[in-house]
Amino acid sequence: MTYLTVENISKTFGIKTLFENITFGVSKGDKTALVAPNGTGKSTLLKIIAGKEVQDTGDITMQNDVRIGYLEQEPMLDPKLTIQEYISQGNTELSQIVLNYEEAVEAQAENFNEKTQEEYMKATEAMDAAGAWDFEQRMEQILGKLDINDLDRSIDTLSGGEKKRVALAFVLLDNPDFLILDEPTNHLDLDMIEWLEKYLAKSNVTLLMVTHDRYFLDRVCTHILEIDRGILYHHNGNYGYYLQKKAEREEQERAEMHKAGRLYKKELDWMRRQPKARTSKSKSRIDAFHETKKKATKDVDDSEMELDVSMKRIGGQVLEMENVSKSYPGITILDDFSYSFKNGERIGIIGKNGVGKSTFIKIITGEKKPDSGEVKTGATIKYGHYRQQDVDFDDDQRPIDIIKEVASYIEMADGKQVSASQFLEHFMFPAKMQYTPIGKLSGGEKRRLALMMVLIDNPNFLILDEPTNDLDLMTLQKLEEFLMNFPGCLIVVSHDRFFMDKLVDHYFAFEGDGEIDNHHGTYMDYRAKKDAEEAEQKRIKKEKSKPKKSPAPKKNKEEKASTLSYKEKKKLKKLEKEIEELENEKSDLEQELGKGSLEGDELREKSERYGELTDSIDEKTMIWMELADID
Repeated sequence: MTYLTVENISKTFGIKTLFENITFGVSKGDKTALVAPNGTGKSTLLKIIAGKEVQDTGDITMQNDVRIGYLEQEPMLDPKLTIQEYISQGNTELSQIVLNYEEAVEAQAENFNEKTQEEYMKATEAMDAAGAWDFEQRMEQILGKLDINDLDRSIDTLSGGEKKRVALAFVLLDNPDFLILDEPTNHLDLDMIEWLEKYLAKSNVTLLMVTHDRYFLDRVCTHILEIDRGILYHHNGNYGYYLQKKAEREEQERAEMHKAGRLYKKELDWMRRQPKARTSKSKSRIDAFHETKKKATKDVDDSEMELDVSMKRIGGQVLEMENVSKSYPGITILDDFSYSFKNGERIGIIGKNGVGKSTFIKIITGEKKPDSGEVKTGATIKYGHYRQQDVDFDDDQRPIDIIKEVASYIEMADGKQVSASQFLEHFMFPAKMQYTPIGKLSGGEKRRLALMMVLIDNPNFLILDEPTNDLDLMTLQKLEEFLMNFPGCLIVVSHDRFFMDKLVDHYFAFEGDGEIDNHHGTYMDYRAKKDAEEAEQKRIKKEKSKPKKSPAPKKNKEEKASTLSYKEKKKLKKLEKEIEELENEKSDLEQELGKGSLEGDELREKSERYGELTDSIDEKTMIWMELADID
C-alpha cells in the first residue's frame, strides 16, 4: 500500500530554486532516507510533506487515515508548558489515563486509605479498559532511554538538545503510522543513538528521514532517495548499496563526458564551417550538436575540501600531561592521569554527558587549571578549537566579508597566496554564495564557515567538538578527506561513529569517576568489549543472587508470608521510580558541578544537596533490596 505520493513538486526561495519537479512515493513499511547537499531543501521538503509549508507547484497525496509524526530539525515547543503537558498533547486520552494511574499509585503508596484505594481501583480499571498497559511500558522506556525524567520541568528551562529529545519522545510516544524525522541523532549521546537505531530498525513504522549518521543510515534504512544537481535517484538498499551505485553512476557520467568532449570538438569544427546549413540532415546534426555540448559541458561539482595551508612545524615536544587530577564536589574527572601526545596523533573522545570531556579539553588548551599535576605544551604547538557554540554570525554579514576580516590573502605551504574568495571556493562556497547574507545559509553551510575560521589560522593541533552536526554527507566526506591529509595532531569529540572510526587511531573513553579507558581500535570494537563486560557482570550478579539450597523452615501461623502483599508490590515499584529520579537528579548535579562555573553560596548549596541525594539513594536502595528479597 502506498502511503505517500509526491508528484512534480517544486519550491523556490527568492531567486534560488531548491528543487524542481520532484516525484517519488513511500509505501507502507518503507524506511527511507533523503540524501542531498546542504542548501538543496531537504528540511523544506520534509516540512511540505508534513503540511508545515506549501510547495510552489505539484501535488502531495497521503493515504486516508494515515497518522503522521514529524520531528523538526530545531523543534519549536511552547515555553509555557511543562514536559508532561507537552507530551500529553499527543495521544491525549491514553497519556492522561496513564498519568492518572501513576498519580493514583503514588497517592496510595504515600497514604493508604479507603479513598486512595478507591481512586487506585478506578485508575486500574481505566487502564484495563483502554489497553494502556503497553503504552505505560513504552512511555517509561522511551522517556528513560532519552534521559527525560523530571516531567514537571518547564519547557523554557530546557536547552536546545533537551528540547530535541522531548520532541523526539513526543513523536515516538504518539505511535504514528508515518514518521518523518529531520536529523534525529543530533543532540543524542552514543547510547541514545544506538537505542534509537535498534528501536526504529525493529519497528513496523513507515519512515522518511534526513540524517548524516552513516552507521544509523546503514542499519535502519532500506531505501535511499538522492537528489543530485536537481535529479532524483532511487536506491533500493541501505547506505552501503547507495554508495556503490552512486560511484558506478559517477564513473559512467565521467566516461560519457569524456566521450562527448571528443565528439564535441569534432562537431564544433563542423558547425563553424557550415553555419548556414538548411537541409533536414544538417538540422538533425545541429540538434545532436547541442545535445552533445550539454553532455560535454555538464556541471559536475568536483570541488575538493583540500587546502595545503601553511602549518607551523611541530617540534620535539607536543603535549605532556603528568599526574593530572581534576575534580569538583561529588565528581572526579581526572585522577592522576598521565599521557604523552605524539606528533600526528589522532584521538577520539567518547563518554556520557557530564563525565568531564569538555573540562578535559579546556585543561589541554589552558582554559582551566588542574587541581594537581602538570600540563606541558610544546613551544611550537598552535591550537585550533572548533566548538558547536561558535557557529554564531551576524545574519547580515556575507561569507566573503567574514573571511576578509581575518585575512585578504591566505598563505599556502608552498609560499603561494590565495585570495579570500579562492579560499572560500576550496570549501565549496561558489562566487554567488560568497555574497549571500549569512542569514540565508543553511545550518550546515554556517558550520562549514565556522570550521574555516578555525583552519584559516593555520593550527597544527586541531580540537573539534561535534563538527559533524547538520553537515550533509557530501560535506562530511570532503571534511574527512581534508582531516585525513591533515599532518598535525587531532582530537575529535563526536557522536558520529562512522566519522570517528575513519579518522582516529584510538579513543579516550571517559567512564566516570576519573577512569579513562585508552582503547586502541574502532568504536564498534569498544562497544563490543563493553557489551561483553556488562553481560559478564549480569551473569555474576545472577549467580550470586541464586538462593542456596537448604531445607525450607517451618512457618509459624503468626509468621508473615514470604511473598509481597499488593501494597508492598506497589511500594517496591514506587521505590524503583524514586531511586531512578534521585539518581537522575544526582547525575544532573554532577554535570552542573563538573562545569566549574558555580561559586560561593551556590556551590555550597549544590554540594550539600549532592550529599543529601547520596544518603537518600542509599536509604531507599536498602528498603528496596529488603522488599526485593521477599518478592
